[in-house]
Amino acid sequence: MDRDYQNTYGGNYDGGYRRQVGKRAVTDYGSSMIQWMRNRQPRYKGAPKVEMERPSASYIADMLPPIARPQNPADAIPAKHLHSSLNKARHAVNVVRWTPEGRRLLTGSYSGEFTLWNGMAFNFETIMQAHDVAIRAATYSHNEGWLLSACNDGVIKYWQPNFNNVKAIQAHNDPIRGIAFSPNDTKFVTASDDATLKIFDFSGGVEESTLTGHNWDAKSVDWHPTKGLLVSGSKDHQVKLWDPRTSRCLTTLHGHKNTLAKTLFEPRRGQLLATCGRDQVARIFDLRMMRDICLLRGHEKEVSTLTWHPFHTCLLSTGGNDGSIYQYLLNEPNTPPNMATSIPPYDSADPANAPAQTVYPAHRVQHAHDAPVWSLDWHPLGHILASGSNDRVTRFWTRARPGETDCFNDRWHLGEAAAESQGAWNARAGRRSMREEEEIEMEDEADGLVDQTMPSRQAVLPGLPGLTLPSAIKDGTSVGGAQKNLQGVGNIPPPPLIPLPGGIPGMDPAKFAELLASGKLPPPPPPGQGLPPPPVLPPNMDFSQLPPGMLPPGFPLAPPPFAAGAGSLPGMGSTDNVVGGGSGVRRRGPLPSQQESLKEEQRKGKYRQVR
Repeated sequence: MDRDYQNTYGGNYDGGYRRQVGKRAVTDYGSSMIQWMRNRQPRYKGAPKVEMERPSASYIADMLPPIARPQNPADAIPAKHLHSSLNKARHAVNVVRWTPEGRRLLTGSYSGEFTLWNGMAFNFETIMQAHDVAIRAATYSHNEGWLLSACNDGVIKYWQPNFNNVKAIQAHNDPIRGIAFSPNDTKFVTASDDATLKIFDFSGGVEESTLTGHNWDAKSVDWHPTKGLLVSGSKDHQVKLWDPRTSRCLTTLHGHKNTLAKTLFEPRRGQLLATCGRDQVARIFDLRMMRDICLLRGHEKEVSTLTWHPFHTCLLSTGGNDGSIYQYLLNEPNTPPNMATSIPPYDSADPANAPAQTVYPAHRVQHAHDAPVWSLDWHPLGHILASGSNDRVTRFWTRARPGETDCFNDRWHLGEAAAESQGAWNARAGRRSMREEEEIEMEDEADGLVDQTMPSRQAVLPGLPGLTLPSAIKDGTSVGGAQKNLQGVGNIPPPPLIPLPGGIPGMDPAKFAELLASGKLPPPPPPGQGLPPPPVLPPNMDFSQLPPGMLPPGFPLAPPPFAAGAGSLPGMGSTDNVVGGGSGVRRRGPLPSQQESLKEEQRKGKYRQVR
């Protein structure tokens, strides 16, 4: 499925010479899913009888998705860089969210724009202005039918899967930092810089309760996947658990020594809680013990975000302020040499009072981004990790294929200087490749925006649909407001009023005065009296045959009547195809060929050659 760009020295390309552009990498999960579906069996029968994967390129065809190996979380570690996607107008990427079906990635930027990227080829698909200010949070409902987004103005917008905005509510007066749905999607909760959490009814968009207790900005919030339990992290270094029914704080977890950045429940079992903050440490809390059981160390700067793997409950991904992305396996401490290995509290004699186990990264991508990583999100199938950063780039990461080792010694792991010194990366070739990718992205974005261009609105004559006004006449939707007079039409003087000193003929003057005083209109005069009736125009009248001066200048003339057999409308049959032989419904004629229409548009230069 690699996308191949045509390169010619003339041919059908109007510009003559066209440089050669390389193929775009595509990650297709279809073959691995089919391999798993063909060999899977119930869990009570054990693992499927497939050959063990070995570090050889011949085993690429036998790769399995992460859901097929629940006991091997290390196979899902995203160590390989796939693609870097960036917009023509670059802004910091604050939010990345995969669509529920996993076909596209949604990003929210500092400029308030939504951008959709293809989930397999990672190319640009569409962009839209969702908010007027920076987007700070976005989440999909569990039933996959709605999207909520929040911005710096405290506004929450409801979106359908086709990105039709159906509602907007003013939830807070300060920026909203977090938003989460309840397990049944009937309510959602928000966290704001005003130090409060608010619970809203989703269907009505009405605030139900306000949770107060934090002493500073609330930076994150999450709803338990199965229970009525909320968690929030604040700038006051506290993690609080809330009861959404009573709006009461159940407990406060004291462990962090600086501002909290993210609080997130484990999505599958819901027994663990992950938190991270500016103290360079991420903590894992066990809700059954109400204490921290793991300390995730290794970051050299603040931990800005984290996310759980959708299938492996012991795999956690974190992003740092230095642009690094770390992967942690909670069941493997990965203690560095010359350091004592700690044991988990579960294995100690006194689990309630034992110190938390220290876990170090299983894999590090030290130079994943050039600026803080603001958001991470896993693909619903668990094979691709997307990251959004303040360096205005969205990047995609996946596991290495069997036999691949070069991905561990690239510029993302070693840095540009070290990779160039070892011969693993060429700065000049890298910059040229980056320029080519940027040009491809801009080309895709331009094509996507052209496809979305709406036809220009033409002015029409009121009451006569299908007849456009002359170019000199403006309609009411033009800049400057509606025009008072239409050229050639509005300058016609109104007909003179017929004086009725004695009222309408045939009516008592006293009754006429009484009707005028009561505000009621008198009935129309009988035929033959009063104003003459308007003349009846003959059918199919040709206004061009009228004597000069009968019509005002600029009046659009009606087309001549259709001739029999030759005056049929495009797409409609002739007058002989009328059902019943009278004034019935015309039968639809054959539609024009779509292939011929496409070729005509390609000859005009509106579409590129087929890729």
